[in-house]
Amino acid sequence: MIFLILTIVIGLVFWALRLMDRAVENQEFSLMLAGFLVASSAAAMVGVYFLMNDYVSLVSQAGGAFDSYDTALLESEFPTWLDTSY
Repeated sequence: MIFLILTIVIGLVFWALRLMDRAVENQEFSLMLAGFLVASSAAAMVGVYFLMNDYVSLVSQAGGAFDSYDTALLESEFPTWLDTSY
């Protein structure tokens, strides 16, 4: 998965550099803005990858911590207004 994301990010950076190079040659602000936006999306992809990597490792380490909460919730008595057995 990391190789796919890395390939996409490298492609986005390459595209951003080409856009910005063309913007300098033609003196166009819109191409420079487009290059900046593409580079920002590449940086955002890297940031989201690192955030999700930390989140997934946290959840996988917590593994059984949520099991006791689920069983306690199932064993507790529900309020009478929530009881639909009648």
